Amino acid sequence: MLDRSDMPFEALLQARASEVEAVLEGLLSSREQSGELARPPRLLAAMRHGVLNGGKRLRPFLVVESAALFGRTGAAALQVAAALECVHSYSLVHDDLPSMDDDDLRRGEPTVHKAFDEATAILAGDALLTLAFDILASDADASLGLGQRRLADATSESDLTDRQRIDLILGLSRAAGLGGMVGGQMLDLEAEKRPPDEAGIIRLQAMKTGALIRYACEAGAIVGDASSRDRERLAEFGSAIGLAFQLADDLLDVTATSSAMGKATGKDAAAGKGTLVALHGEKWARRQLAGLVNQAEELLAPYGESAGILRAAARFIANRSW
Repeated sequence: MLDRSDMPFEALLQARASEVEAVLEGLLSSREQSGELARPPRLLAAMRHGVLNGGKRLRPFLVVESAALFGRTGAAALQVAAALECVHSYSLVHDDLPSMDDDDLRRGEPTVHKAFDEATAILAGDALLTLAFDILASDADASLGLGQRRLADATSESDLTDRQRIDLILGLSRAAGLGGMVGGQMLDLEAEKRPPDEAGIIRLQAMKTGALIRYACEAGAIVGDASSRDRERLAEFGSAIGLAFQLADDLLDVTATSSAMGKATGKDAAAGKGTLVALHGEKWARRQLAGLVNQAEELLAPYGESAGILRAAARFIANRSW
């Protein structure tokens, strides 16, 4: 098990990312699973390009550390973290398509439709989304395999109850679907023709970006078998840092370079999309970020020093430079 005691935050973030990437490597191997007939090499390569091309793995990190807050470490948390990263990666593959955001660069590499082709990118996204629910429905040991299982705490319980699985699957469906991320992307496309007011911008961002971050924190609480009150508190924490993430992203879109971000910047302004930064300016946005961090830290107050890593995550999200 990873020793987190004296590890600087960014080193811990990278270590968790390495753990999750090892899990994803195993899940996206060429070996067929029970019930599969074949894994077409080109499709598999496109899926791997979309999900194994770097990134901070912030959402998986939040799953793992939220579960650890309630004393749960090991395979079950990594399983859920990997499933969530598959959904997040699928959304990026589809968002980058010419019919959506039309991006050529993601994390400093060609987007999937550029590295392969448009049809393959669509199918790769479809397959990653489907794989996420395959992972959540499978036993952790079977899903992760023996190699990845060694990354987890061998003394901790690796499996989840049926109730936990149902809650995790339902939660991810809601966070990723019509009333969550996908719905938010629809609102984002509509915003190019009709910029929303402030309330509309907040709703759009809470759905498109915030929903999966909120889910990451609540999912960790579910894995940790937390009470309903603790689950809601972690979900609220996720909502606060989700808003902070998007606000920081909007700031970076107008202040950072494409090379620093690993993707095109300035696109929201060029497309005429309304953002809170465009409405109120950079100084206001930075004050809001500070307020959101304070809100997040207050939500974690009942957990004392045990929540130190999640507090650090909130500050990192607000002050990030990527």
